Amino acid sequence: MAISFPPNIIFAQCGDVTLESLTNPGPYEVATLTEADGLRNGPDYAGATVYYPTNATPPFASIAIVPGFTALPSSVEEWGPFYASHGIVTIIIGTNSLFDFPEQRATALLDALETMRQENTRSTSPLENQLDVDKFAVSGWSMGGGGAQRAAVLDNTIKGVVALCPWLPNASLNHDSPVLIFSGENDPTAPPAQHADLHYAATPNTTNKLLFEVENGNHSVANTPNGGNGAVGKIALSWLKLYLDDNDCYCPLLTDELLVNPPAASKVLSSFECELVLGVAENTVDISLYPNPTQDFVYINVSKVTYYEVYSALGQRLLSGKLTQGEKQIDFSNFAQGLYYVGVGNETMKVIRE
Repeated sequence: MAISFPPNIIFAQCGDVTLESLTNPGPYEVATLTEADGLRNGPDYAGATVYYPTNATPPFASIAIVPGFTALPSSVEEWGPFYASHGIVTIIIGTNSLFDFPEQRATALLDALETMRQENTRSTSPLENQLDVDKFAVSGWSMGGGGAQRAAVLDNTIKGVVALCPWLPNASLNHDSPVLIFSGENDPTAPPAQHADLHYAATPNTTNKLLFEVENGNHSVANTPNGGNGAVGKIALSWLKLYLDDNDCYCPLLTDELLVNPPAASKVLSSFECELVLGVAENTVDISLYPNPTQDFVYINVSKVTYYEVYSALGQRLLSGKLTQGEKQIDFSNFAQGLYYVGVGNETMKVIRE
């Protein structure tokens, strides 16, 4: 397995963003819309279902998904309620011809995004004025995955791409939309060496990109969020929350958790970077820290049991643990001299090791 990450990582006040929060389904109730409910009939696709959360707080980001060659929307429909239950409105479309190639599927996806723009202004729609039309992503399976990547080339406003075992020969992918590529190690239809791997290489290094090859996976391994024992859904959701919803809390969840020796993967390639962000939020724990600078131990007074994390100046997590009334110290004696960040509760503090 090959895996590499840049050194920087985000540290923010992200207590609600955990592996346990990436559930299927998510916390929100989901409803659907079709053309029978007044949804626009786009000329470049055939039929659509919109999945949306009914008890989440707008405005919502949106993603359009198209199936693969000869496949129906039902082949990828599980993504609809999954994304919507986590607050991302999802439109899943059919194609005018089951035999449409990736370029036609790219056009279909862009037409689906136009439907979402119009849904945001349709007076009888439950989504009227509920969508953030600056936050659109695209996704697709097989030729639909190739189409999703081509859609990002055609429309540079697209904020994210999720390509599901994409099929696209001779790929021209000069775009800057953050792209997540899933592939199956044993995919006979779109072998990674002929498709996904080449797509990753063809995407500019200046573009945030991630390739996750599912061990022993076949061509349909990413058709549902349950692929790779659930890893596919967790990674896709985190990618969209990070780049589509602009929620930086999901970056360390990817780099520190989901992509560290993942048992579901036979290969992971990445070129994306978490910025070091020190969040400042209301302190819910009564904290004092001393001595600072220190040569060995830092003592932290806390009023209740809480957890801490120590990060290097570059944002690498070095240490984590629990503070209690009986155990209030953090050992810095094994660290080199320099600047460190300690996160306790909702507070981030600088510590100097002399």
